[in-house]
Amino acid sequence: MDSSHYPALLRRYDRQLRLGARPDGPGSRVERDGPVVRQTGPEHAWNGVLWSGLDETGADAVIARQIRHYTRHGRRAFEWKLYGHDGPADLAVRLRAAGFTAEDQETLMVAETAALPTAVELPDGVELRPVTDAAGVRLVTEVHDRAFGGDGSSLGRQFTDRLAAEPGAVTAVLAMAGDEPVSAARLELYPGTDFAGLWGGGTVPPWRGRGLYRALVAHRTRIAAEHGHAYVQVDAADTSRPILQRLGFVPLTTTTPYVYVP
Repeated sequence: MDSSHYPALLRRYDRQLRLGARPDGPGSRVERDGPVVRQTGPEHAWNGVLWSGLDETGADAVIARQIRHYTRHGRRAFEWKLYGHDGPADLAVRLRAAGFTAEDQETLMVAETAALPTAVELPDGVELRPVTDAAGVRLVTEVHDRAFGGDGSSLGRQFTDRLAAEPGAVTAVLAMAGDEPVSAARLELYPGTDFAGLWGGGTVPPWRGRGLYRALVAHRTRIAAEHGHAYVQVDAADTSRPILQRLGFVPLTTTTPYVYVP
């Protein structure tokens, strides 16, 4: 992909997936509040700011208004997803001053589906299995907890909601070594856009370094291409960024979750 196209591709991403965002689950709504696009939903769903177009003069007032909105609705926490190209330049400082805490920075990476491999050889004894029911969701959550630590129960509830409400818009795949789930990942299809999202790719520690992450990227890329999406995007952690770059993904900007806990 020619680097001269990156700025235009980033603008397209902002327009289609941030400004034009759709609710990502039942009971959630996306709305515009002046220079902010935000999602509000059930407590276990993702709640937060998807896009902002702020300037120095009004930023603090808009930030305070979002805090009032989410705390008034009884949310325990919400996220302001800050992209590296969002203004004003000191928005991160303003968010911290308002009580937000920054989590780990990731890199927004994009690749053309036509340029990526759609099949990667699996290790002996491993097969890919689509997730279609609650039992599969539990296995995805198990892999998430083993791969990343923490409690993935909220993620499991979100995914279960999406499978029930929009089975064609979200999918997940498990890599199974016999009866053991050893890797898992999700795919978000955004109808009417050029993009599909690769999310949650993780492998349990004993199975890392055997090509499972690449295999799950290839599997999901094939599905995205079949649905007419020209690009796949990833919010890449530092551990997955080198793998994705070798596959042909390019960095467009950074993303940092700023979390507010009342």
